[in-house]
Order: sequence, then C-alpha cells, then structure tokens
Amino acid sequence: MPHVALVPLSGFRIREERMLELGMSLPGLHPRMTAIGELPALGLLTLAGLLPEAWQCSYHSLAKVDDSTLETLVALRPDLVAVSALTASISEAYRLAALLREHGIRTVLGGLHATVCPEEAGRWFDAVVTGPGERVWCDVLRDVELSALKPRYEGRSVVASPVDEDSLWPLPRFDLLGQRPHRLTMQTQRGCPFACDFCGASRLLGRFIEKPADRIREELTAIRQIRRRPLIELADDNTFAGTRSTDELLNVLQDSQARWFTEADWRIGERPELLKRLAAAGCRQVLVGIESIVFRYPGMGAKQAELNRIMAALDCIQDAGVAVNGCFILGADGETRDSIDRLVSFILNSSLAEVQLTVQTPFLGTGLYQRLQQQGRMLPERDWSFHTLFDVTYRPDRMSVEELEQSFRDAVRQVFASDACSRRDRLRESVWRSSFHPDVSG
Repeated sequence: MPHVALVPLSGFRIREERMLELGMSLPGLHPRMTAIGELPALGLLTLAGLLPEAWQCSYHSLAKVDDSTLETLVALRPDLVAVSALTASISEAYRLAALLREHGIRTVLGGLHATVCPEEAGRWFDAVVTGPGERVWCDVLRDVELSALKPRYEGRSVVASPVDEDSLWPLPRFDLLGQRPHRLTMQTQRGCPFACDFCGASRLLGRFIEKPADRIREELTAIRQIRRRPLIELADDNTFAGTRSTDELLNVLQDSQARWFTEADWRIGERPELLKRLAAAGCRQVLVGIESIVFRYPGMGAKQAELNRIMAALDCIQDAGVAVNGCFILGADGETRDSIDRLVSFILNSSLAEVQLTVQTPFLGTGLYQRLQQQGRMLPERDWSFHTLFDVTYRPDRMSVEELEQSFRDAVRQVFASDACSRRDRLRESVWRSSFHPDVSG
C-alpha cells in the first residue's frame, strides 16, 4: 500500500537574537508565540482527507530538521513526502528535501512560497504544487504510483465549476493529530474580498469562496470526536466579509458548543444584529487589523477609516462580550521613533483586551514586496528566513534599519511588560464576564 508522509515545517521563528531573547522572556508574548507554533497544519490535514483508499499516510509536524526526525521519515520508506512551509521556514524545507533525496525518497512542496517561487522550489523538490493543492492532489498521487511524477502541478490553472465546488472542502483528517491537541484549526472560507497591499494569502491561492454550512457542521462534528468542547482558531482571513447568511454560520457554530477565535475587520462592530449573537455562538476573541497609524495601505477598500471610528466599533464588539485583539504593523512608510512612541502610548491607554505587534514584512507576491523591490529597498543580505513578521527585511524610508529594530524591541518590551499584560488580562476577563455566553473560562 503506497504511503505519503505529511510534513509541515511549523514553529514560531525569529532571527534577530535580541528580539528572540525578548520574546522568550516576556510573560505576555511567549505563550502566544507557543500557541501559534503548535497549531495544526490545516492544509496538509485537508489533503489527507482526499487520499484515495489505496493510500495510507502519516503526519509529522517539525519545528526543525534533525537527525532523529530524518531517521523517522527514512525508516517509513514513504513513496512520497509532502511538505508545507512558510517563507520563514522554506530554507529548512529545502534542507529536508535534499536529505531525503540522498535516500531516494521523492518529495513535493506546496503553499504560498511554492506558489510564488516554483522555479526556486523546483531546484530542491521533485515536484512543486502552485495554488490550491486540493485540485491536483489526486493527480500527484496517481503519478507517484506510475513513477511519472511531474516537476510542476498548477492548481490555479484548474477551473472549478459550481458542480465540483464541494471538492474544495474535503473533511480534514484531524485523527492524524494523535494526542488531543489544545487548539484546533478550521476554515469557514478561503481568501478575502479585499486585496490589502501587505497580504498575499487573499490572492495567491485563488478567489474568495465561502464554505457551505453543512460542510462546516460536518467538520465540527469530526472535531468534537477529538475534544467534546473544542477550542478552535478559524483560519479565515475575514470571517464576516462575504455575502453568506451570518445567522446560518453562527447557528452551526453555536450548536457545536465550540469556543472559537477568528479574524474579521472592525466593521462588524457596526453590525448590531451580528454582535448580539457572537458571544452566544461561542466567539471568545476577534483579531482585527488596525494596521498603521502613519500609513494607509492600498487595497483595504471599505476597511479604511479614521482611527476614532475603528476604535468605537471595537468597543462595541467588546461590549458584546467578545475580546478584541488589535493588530498593529510597525515600520510602514512615514514611521519614525516618535510615531512608534505615540503608538505605544495609545496602546497602553486603549481599551483593547489583547494586542499584536509585528514588523512590516514584504512577503513575496504582495504589492508591498513589489513596491519595495522596485525602489531597491529590500535587503539582499537577509534571506527568506528573516521573513518572520519580527525581523526587518527592508530599508525604512525615515529610519535606519537599526533604529527600526531597536524601536520595535522597545515597543514590544513596553506593550508586553507584566503590568501592561495584567491590565489587558483584567480587561479581557471583564469583557467575558459581561458576556451572556455560559462559559467564560480559559
């Protein structure tokens, strides 16, 4: 029976040593870093759900490649090793592919980085899948069986008709995760109707589509077989930005008794009919991109608004019993040490129950990357491993690289200091206590 080993290169990555030390030491930052790094790789679990009956599979989440993990994979003698990796971990993926090739094991790579850099990836992997892997996965496996693996499979070139749209939503193989994970991931949509300048996920893997409610219900049933009352992070880019019935979606989520986190834009705070149902449906926290206070990114469309209006909407979300994680990008054009200091002061005095700070990161395939590359501002000495959201990979327009790095460290140190985190903890508990959701624990 042919065997495919599914290998996500997971884990939280930071290159800059002082930033890494800071992240490991701050009580408000390290737990979230750990939680993100441990999230299951939904893409590979979804491909596992499409395996033909003749195939078997195994799942191996790796933070790094070492002798032990290599020996484990080689001992399995798989017919194929399928790897997923983000840009920050792509060098590790290339190293793994090279080591497996020495043992005569065939490899395939998919994901965002592979979609943008297929030629580069093809120098290391026997095959590269671009775009949605679900559309060509069975072709890949068939060619492995025929010893006719092609170097490239173009998932984006396969046009899905309305009739076969359901084939995009196979049931992920959550059973491969083994011990009961603390958090699980699922999608209720793919992509985003907006095209923010810094975001590649909303465009590179196809058009914006929403998962049918019956498929969501089926997936939640499978998740509940692993955990009776699951904690779920929705891997959506903007859960409520589409045109589907929010009542139908919230009914399914509420029936599952799951507690869940998601991403949405601030405009849900101006939708009272949605707000009155969020907490009761199990929503504990919404991650909202407030982005920059000095730069308006192109492509944000209807999300673009004045800060006062955004914050008023976020207060409405929290008044409805759902905590808001406000996300800010530091280092956009126009950023100075003074603007970062003002942002820190704003955050420390805001009503936000949680905060996320990242450095502007020009990922491949984004308008931001193209613009900075054309301006000659990308740093050639900083390779893909620096694309972590916490390392500087370009020259700012009004600061030096070193000034931005130091300013970012100082901002993180203040925003995630013990007293600031304790204040947000109290805000979060207050938000949850005001909720009509019956369970406000953990």
